[in-house]
Amino acid sequence: MRFASWNVNGFRAVSKKPEWDWFRTCGADVVGLQETKATPEQVEEEHRNPQGFHSYWFASEVKKGYSGTAVFSRVEPLAVNFDLPHADYRGEGRVIHLEFERIHYFNIYFPNGQSGDDRLEYKLGFYDAFLDHAESLRKSKPIVVCGDFNTAHYPIDLARPKQNEGTSGFLPIERAWMDKLVAHGYTDTFRLKHPGEADMYSWWSYRLKAREKNVGWRIDYFFVSNELDGAVRDAWIEMDQHGSDHCPVWLDLDI
Repeated sequence: MRFASWNVNGFRAVSKKPEWDWFRTCGADVVGLQETKATPEQVEEEHRNPQGFHSYWFASEVKKGYSGTAVFSRVEPLAVNFDLPHADYRGEGRVIHLEFERIHYFNIYFPNGQSGDDRLEYKLGFYDAFLDHAESLRKSKPIVVCGDFNTAHYPIDLARPKQNEGTSGFLPIERAWMDKLVAHGYTDTFRLKHPGEADMYSWWSYRLKAREKNVGWRIDYFFVSNELDGAVRDAWIEMDQHGSDHCPVWLDLDI
């Protein structure tokens, strides 16, 4: 199966751009979108339910035009679930979980911690709630999780690590949770296939021509539980795809 993940930073906006032709031509079996900022009713039918795909949309209940996720899958899943089980981390439209025959697949827009200590605490709690849930499901079949994690793990994963050591998205406590994820047996598929490859990013600020200068962050990932390490055929970042301040990331998985 070929998977793609893209934070589109507003689906209604990107779907009106020529860059959205990407979806028609990308060839993915499963596409996960984050930060859709739309309810299904706000999306034109041809985009809401594209031909040849099973479509799943999840909008924020707490604030309109905020957060939100969507998944398009050529393969009909066995089950579809929304949100995390933990009551404190529900309602923002962040999690779509599809159960397939051989894997549990998550598309997640993880919280951003930059707006204050409360949101940083929420982000870290959300991280742990996800990991607890994934570990429970992992007893039945392996895990694939994609999306915008809102954290760069290592200095190689952002252009200016020293300048951002005090910025949420590269705080030691956030990076420590990424270490915890790996310690629990989850593999960053891009680094599995491209160890040590520098200057590879998935998000750039809209300010100061950051994308033109490639002053970016790698905060969009595909992680797999390590039972699947041998099934990872390739993982890559489509840095030349525009339309959002993020670009798509990809995974080819032999299942």
